[in-house]
Amino acid sequence: MSGLKRTLSTRTTRLTARASPHNSGVTLFESNEDPASPRRSKRIKLEPKLEDDTLPSIPQTQKSKARSKPASGSSASGSSRKAAAQKSPRKPKPIQQSLAVPHPAPPQWEETYAKIKQMRSRITAPVDTMGCAQAQHKESDPKSRRFSTLISLMLSSQTKDEVTDAAVAKLRDALGGSLTVNALIAADDTVISESINKVGFWRRKTEYIKKAAIELRDKFDSDVPKTVDDLCSLPGVGPKMAFLTLQVAWNLNVGIGVDVHVHRITNRLGWHKPPTKTPEETRLNLQSWLPAEHHYDINPMLVGFGQIICLAISPRCDMCELSTAGICPSAQKVSKSKTRKPIFLGPEASASDSPPKIEITLEEDEKDPGILYTMRELTPTISPKVEVKAEETW
Repeated sequence: MSGLKRTLSTRTTRLTARASPHNSGVTLFESNEDPASPRRSKRIKLEPKLEDDTLPSIPQTQKSKARSKPASGSSASGSSRKAAAQKSPRKPKPIQQSLAVPHPAPPQWEETYAKIKQMRSRITAPVDTMGCAQAQHKESDPKSRRFSTLISLMLSSQTKDEVTDAAVAKLRDALGGSLTVNALIAADDTVISESINKVGFWRRKTEYIKKAAIELRDKFDSDVPKTVDDLCSLPGVGPKMAFLTLQVAWNLNVGIGVDVHVHRITNRLGWHKPPTKTPEETRLNLQSWLPAEHHYDINPMLVGFGQIICLAISPRCDMCELSTAGICPSAQKVSKSKTRKPIFLGPEASASDSPPKIEITLEEDEKDPGILYTMRELTPTISPKVEVKAEETW
């Protein structure tokens, strides 16, 4: 900076004096520099000026209008923005209930459905003893029963039924023996988190169930609402949970609760053309052609079927009657493995039970000349006869 000042101070300009032609008492001074040469400005540029192209261009008419606005305009616009921010959030879109064009019913679906139902009658799956429908049985008050069902479903997302059931029981004990809206609101977040920290995404679910309880208290008289849209307005509640809550808590059959098991199995069976990509697409397809009387049963039926036989990885096609009947397009050949646990089908059997003692007799069928094996358990309670062809392996 000092060097610049020295440079400016050393510059001199030669001036020539002459008398004014209009007034002899006035002397005029003229420069001797060439007028064609540009005169360098002595003004020092201290800060760079923002170029116009760095900011969005504003038409000249808008600039003039902006300059002419009074100062009170800024406060008015600020108050309008503040008022807009204080408005209630937009209501979520209503849950779609049906397709504009129904999906056609798949061929042989009735036979497939009947065989799965028959297999499920001989399987005790985790959903049968630890599913969301079981949480309400530990409560006596109707509101608490419905609330327990909702909480169980909210905790069950991406979590096994065994873990969810244990978390609900632990949370109930932490709240004093009953799972109620007021008790959950009054509980500290750390108490809730410590009770449910075995389920998936437990931190987020702690926040969800606490906020949901507050909304139930403030908007629904501390009770579970009776519509899908109201249920889906609660934080952490989606269509699957809403439909199952209405079925279990209110005995309202208004749609199908589709989880990963229902989504996976119905696609394996080829019931969707083209295959569905989301559970919501699966639900809408199923609801368009499956008779309403099956909407309640299909979820627990396929969930248990998926937990025991139609597994996500390495399904037990060797134990599935759909495979032997040739009506499952996704059936796989399963090689015998010593590491795989055997599955024993029976009225009171589960995967952890030891194989029952059986008595095998031979008899002939007049209608079918083939030899049939007739099996019965050697227990005080005689199970129904299970007839299988002689060529099958047991």
